[in-house]
Amino acid sequence: MVAREAAAVATPAEARAAGLDQEDLLLIYRHLLVTRGIEERGHILYRQGKIPGSFYTGRGNEAGAVGVGFAMGLDDVGCPIQRDMGVHIARGTEPWRIFAQYLGRVDGFARGRDGNVHMADFRLGLVAMVSHLPAMAPVAVGAALAFRLRNQPRVAVAWSGDGATSRGDWHEALNFAGVRQLPVVFVIDNNGFAYSTPNALEFPSGRLADRATGYGFEGVVVDGTDVLAVHREARRAIEKAREGGGPTLLEIVTLRMEGHAVHDDAFYVPKGLHEAWAKRDPIERYRAFLAEHVPGFAEERDDAIRLEVKQLLNEAVRRADESPLPDPATVLDGVYVDPAELDAPHHK
Repeated sequence: MVAREAAAVATPAEARAAGLDQEDLLLIYRHLLVTRGIEERGHILYRQGKIPGSFYTGRGNEAGAVGVGFAMGLDDVGCPIQRDMGVHIARGTEPWRIFAQYLGRVDGFARGRDGNVHMADFRLGLVAMVSHLPAMAPVAVGAALAFRLRNQPRVAVAWSGDGATSRGDWHEALNFAGVRQLPVVFVIDNNGFAYSTPNALEFPSGRLADRATGYGFEGVVVDGTDVLAVHREARRAIEKAREGGGPTLLEIVTLRMEGHAVHDDAFYVPKGLHEAWAKRDPIERYRAFLAEHVPGFAEERDDAIRLEVKQLLNEAVRRADESPLPDPATVLDGVYVDPAELDAPHHK
């Protein structure tokens, strides 16, 4: 194997070595709970007929998303996809605006004009996804090239699923980034299935991270149920890119614990596989780590954080439900631009 296998993080000392103090550890726990709670409430809203279209979640992928998002710098840019709610939360996205997006309201990020998971707060350095994955990988590479040309100490992060690695634009993005040694980190959410196609029928190599060497940079395989290991490896990769060390490919290995979307019952996933991965739930794993290593966590802090998150999300749903639906007369607002309104039209 070519890619490096990341070791687990087993002690607070290892977490401190990755730049995390006790309050960081508790904040990460809160982010994990908020991430899962938003998607669980989203399921309820969908069943109530309040969310148009289909609905996608990242259950089982919370640690991968939060771990990477928490490692990003304030001025870095990310292009998360539909399994990466935790990136939005770790970057500071307000939950009520996420629910407003789900409900197609004017306070959602797309203001009711786009799919319910096509969202991002650009002010937080996040770029909204499109469905044609991995179309956002070239976008992140473009951002990284801009950072290089402007001599800015910033890093771009691009996410994709395992299935998206079979597309040409994914290879083009990695090749260009490798040739130019750009400050970009590529994250693969390898959750076992590209819709219904298992890894064994997607690619012949044992690990997707092994491909990184062909593009001239490092590949790392990380257990996606270990939020602290994900954070450590993401932080290393991001800071390496910031210091001029070029790209890294992180393969975060999990299992998609629900179907591709709510319309998919995942009948093609062996029952035993779901049962085995359920025992490795990333939130329960992290809760056990905190109970062992953070004084007073199991006795009082765990309950206090969970109660706070429950109240936060209840209020977020209420506030989002009060947001109005968009006025149909504004449907084209912000969609098209008159070249005369541009400072420097591209055709001149």
